[in-house]
Amino acid sequence: MAAALFPELGLSLDALRSRQLTRLKASLAHAYAHQKPYRAKCEAAGVHPDDLKSLEDMRRFPFTAKSDLRDAYPYGMFAIPREKCVRVHASSGTTGRPTVVGYSAKDIETWAEVMARSMYAAGARPGDVIHNAYGYGLFTGGLGAHYGGERLGCTVVPMSGGFGERQVQLIRDFGARVVLMTPSYMLAIAEEFEKAGIDPRSTAMRIGIFGAEPWTEGMRAEIEKRLGIDAVDIYGLSEVIGPGVACEFVETKDGPTVWEDHFYPEIVDPETGAPVADGQPGELVFTSLTKEAMPVIRYRTRDLTTLMKGSACAMRRMAKITGRSDDMLIVRGVNLFPSQVEEQILRDAALTGHYVIELTRTGALDDLLVRVEAREALAGDAAARCRDELARRLKGMCGLSAEIEIAAPGGVERSMGKARRVIDKRPKD
Repeated sequence: MAAALFPELGLSLDALRSRQLTRLKASLAHAYAHQKPYRAKCEAAGVHPDDLKSLEDMRRFPFTAKSDLRDAYPYGMFAIPREKCVRVHASSGTTGRPTVVGYSAKDIETWAEVMARSMYAAGARPGDVIHNAYGYGLFTGGLGAHYGGERLGCTVVPMSGGFGERQVQLIRDFGARVVLMTPSYMLAIAEEFEKAGIDPRSTAMRIGIFGAEPWTEGMRAEIEKRLGIDAVDIYGLSEVIGPGVACEFVETKDGPTVWEDHFYPEIVDPETGAPVADGQPGELVFTSLTKEAMPVIRYRTRDLTTLMKGSACAMRRMAKITGRSDDMLIVRGVNLFPSQVEEQILRDAALTGHYVIELTRTGALDDLLVRVEAREALAGDAAARCRDELARRLKGMCGLSAEIEIAAPGGVERSMGKARRVIDKRPKD
């Protein structure tokens, strides 16, 4: 069935590379001709689309950064007239101006196609009921998943976030086989099942497709154990198209496969921007190959990962995102990612995946507090053991001493979307 629905999955490596080069030339020429900010960058760098003769030549072209999109706010990066765009999405804009993304009618079709392919790879099948708890609106998650589910031939329940008890009821009553949301919110829904005394294994739910925030293998194991489902990783970002840039195959769960016929990936050194070979860690960079309204050329995602050889098809896989270069915490001169803390927390069965890292400063020294939630109320020796063990593991992992606070069940704030993992109260230099 996969070959019939998605023949691109059967492309040979040679055929894939040939298609990429053809589409790269067209996308680069389109951006150069119609995006003034990117054309100016190319002129400053002394390169022209005609200089692209091979895939390796991409490294000669300048990057696009989030700041470029913000500087062009709202429509300056569009490569077609605004009136020919059928939709716009935007980032939350929590720091500075939001980044605005435009879509032509063809872009919406492409997005639906790659999302349908992602859902199929994750285990969804035509006719399934899909419970979509990603947020609708300017955020790309809700509508991206919605259109993809419909394209695949599924029945989509447009639930969005919030209303935990209602989520459980509709997953159960409507017979959802597939659920989509952030992994941290899935843990909150697991708690709602437990409060209601409902075994999630008694429902039709079998597949969870989770993204929009970094999550660890420990989090995957926690979700699968508590809910009895396959937890599959999906990746995307609004600047490139939205969710559906890459997704794991449920049979392998060995890292999201990048849909390379639409998105050309590179890995670069996050400090220098120099290319890094496949198999080596670095920052993920994407060039869109088929977007009309707003192509992006060598867009620096700030996501840290590794590109690996394809397993389920010729297209390459990416390792789980370990963090973002702009989310990296520097604590007493040590680089620390929230995902590293999460990994150590989930090694203790007495603790849940709900946590927050709080940073303060006393004099010239940073103070690190990790507030983590217990699965059941802990006191006395049991609480002391959890605190001491987690502090020891964190010290061994990164060399930092941390104060550990064990919160009671429900004591760490829940999020309906992306979890807020870090509260940085340190004074700005």
